[in-house]
Amino acid sequence: MLLGAAAHAADTAAPAAGCPRAGAAVTERFVSADCPECWAAKDGAAAPAGWLFDWITPTPAAGDAPLAAAAPAEAAERAQRAGGPSPVAQQMLTVRSALPSGVPALRVLSGPAWNGYFGLQLELRGAVPRGSSGWLALVELLPAGSEGSTVERQLVRAVAGPLPLDGAKRPISHLRALRWPESAQPTRLQARGWVEAPDGRLLAIAADRCPAR
Repeated sequence: MLLGAAAHAADTAAPAAGCPRAGAAVTERFVSADCPECWAAKDGAAAPAGWLFDWITPTPAAGDAPLAAAAPAEAAERAQRAGGPSPVAQQMLTVRSALPSGVPALRVLSGPAWNGYFGLQLELRGAVPRGSSGWLALVELLPAGSEGSTVERQLVRAVAGPLPLDGAKRPISHLRALRWPESAQPTRLQARGWVEAPDGRLLAIAADRCPAR
């Protein structure tokens, strides 16, 4: 379960899911850490087409919330940058958006799992608005019926960012090491990166072995 299952040993990076087509929609689902029934609820018979991010948002109760162990600190801020209300006031929130045409050239690379960490690299070659930021994450690909959820989830487990992208020199590259939580299975983890405009809009998304879409 999300709250305490031991991680399984793995020596290779997680396999990437199928790459969404160019122009695919983006769905971000936010569930409050104090609402396990929201996590278990059927909020769709199947995962939506395109990019999917499931976030568990922390609450003021911190470690006392039932899903707190799977709630990265960055989730609540992302919910607000995505244009939603505070996830503390609304226990379930779904935000859908579309990536703009002419996305910047973005690439994400990941190294093998080592000593509890994955090495992730974000590389940007294209132009983005000044003040944009880059982000890297480990996303656990959970099939329907696992970890107490009746639907497929693509759960954000660890995040690095914001990564500065201003500067004339290209490519811009950022390398980070992210530790997977003890409750995650490394073989189900996928490295992802994205670019946010200053107003929080998503400009590009990529995953290891998937170019920007």
